[in-house]
Amino acid sequence: MGPDDTKLGARAKQRRLMLGAAVALGTSAWVGRSAAAPRTVRIGTTAVILEDQVSFLDDWRRYLEQRLQGGAVFVQRGSYREITALISNDELDFAWVCGYPYVANRASMRLLAMPLYHGKPLYQSYLIVPRSDGVTRSYADLAGKLFAYSDPNSNSGFLVPQYLMLRDGLDPQALFRKTFFTYAHRKVVSAVATGVADGGAVDGYVWETLALLSPELTAKTRVAVKSPEFGFPPLVARASIGQRDFLAMQDVLVGMSADPQGRVLLKRLNLDGFARDDPKTFDGIAEALAYVSARMRLPQ
Repeated sequence: MGPDDTKLGARAKQRRLMLGAAVALGTSAWVGRSAAAPRTVRIGTTAVILEDQVSFLDDWRRYLEQRLQGGAVFVQRGSYREITALISNDELDFAWVCGYPYVANRASMRLLAMPLYHGKPLYQSYLIVPRSDGVTRSYADLAGKLFAYSDPNSNSGFLVPQYLMLRDGLDPQALFRKTFFTYAHRKVVSAVATGVADGGAVDGYVWETLALLSPELTAKTRVAVKSPEFGFPPLVARASIGQRDFLAMQDVLVGMSADPQGRVLLKRLNLDGFARDDPKTFDGIAEALAYVSARMRLPQ
């Protein structure tokens, strides 16, 4: 073998070593096509997070990037329908959705983690009215009035109110003089507080958190009805997500309550932590959806 053959053999060996290293990197969690291009996860959210939403998401993004050792970006949309479409089309890796769209689209979503509020993965829907309204004690008391919902795909802001009214023998489509959607729970509170609406359906967690952050707003409203407890809006993954990526994100979320920086973020969310997936938590929403669907046509 001559000198040129020796050089060619050395170069071939070097290429094999480089290829082996690239393959090894490609099998690591959150690593993309090359070591120089770490995978960026896309996380969808709507206007669920309160007050300092932009600031909070930026801090949470940095936290996730440090612990996942890769990129992260939050994709915000104005409705649950838009977020559901993105994750169903594999355009998102994860999303914070509502229990209603999760139950209705289980084939395209995988339950990732459940937020813990007051120690439980549960929350309630609130019927709120202006503070000056000392009469209303039920949905029936708002007959002929103007009513605000949050989102047609919201559990607490639409589905549960339909369920409660139908269960009480009321027709949600005929009870009120007019209804409208605000596409944000905070905007429902604002509409009721300012007299734009005579009543509204709102996420109880959002109302209670607003009472801590913006008491001057919630003080202008009164909670007239609290629903039974339902599964808290969960974090989900696209159905096609790889198991390693799924577990990596789940571990980070569940571990936040044991991490000093994670606890700071959780406090800003007014949450205790995140629990691992348990689909049975959403059986109540599934029952409500089946009950309502059998009696009326739900908006898409």
